[in-house]
Amino acid sequence: MSDSGTGVFVTGTDTGVGKSIASAWLVARLGACYWKPVQSGLEEESDSRLVARLSGGGRILPERFRLNAPLSPHESARRDGLAIRLEDFALPDAGGACLVVEGAGGVLVPLNHRETMADLMVRLALPVVVVARTTLGTINHTLLTLEALRRRDLEILGVILSGVPNAVNRTAITDFGAAPLLAEIPWLDPMTPEVLAAVPPWDPERWMITRRRLGL
Repeated sequence: MSDSGTGVFVTGTDTGVGKSIASAWLVARLGACYWKPVQSGLEEESDSRLVARLSGGGRILPERFRLNAPLSPHESARRDGLAIRLEDFALPDAGGACLVVEGAGGVLVPLNHRETMADLMVRLALPVVVVARTTLGTINHTLLTLEALRRRDLEILGVILSGVPNAVNRTAITDFGAAPLLAEIPWLDPMTPEVLAAVPPWDPERWMITRRRLGL
């Protein structure tokens, strides 16, 4: 287990919503370590490598599972001849730093034939940050994700929006979802550590509350 006892689990409303970019932003802002419990897909740049590149030097801990196919963990593991169990996971030692843990896909993505990413979140017992798109459909996807987390009594630290800013969707998510907005990360051009580091927290006061909640 991490000896710091502090950390955050980053999940998303879907795959490809920008969880790794948001994780890199959190790693840089919190001076945190990064851990990806399950990496599905090894042909392209892994999430750990992306976070290492964008966070500006954050410490990257090795994945527990590295699976070849870019599929749901349960299917990718099956194709690799592996079985994933919740008992395989424990928080690694972050050396006293905050730990940013990034999930695979969304909340209900299967880990195996009976357990989901949400079960892993319950096991690790970290407060959760939800990363969501800003585009059409995000209101429903985000509210469903928040509801699924609350049904499991998981603490929601806040939401990070990823993409072209959309004030209508932003307001609907924060109002109906009753979750604070931590940041709005636009498309990065170029996608560099410097450009990502320039993205501010949405509300400085809320950000200070978040840091205090994490013991920072």
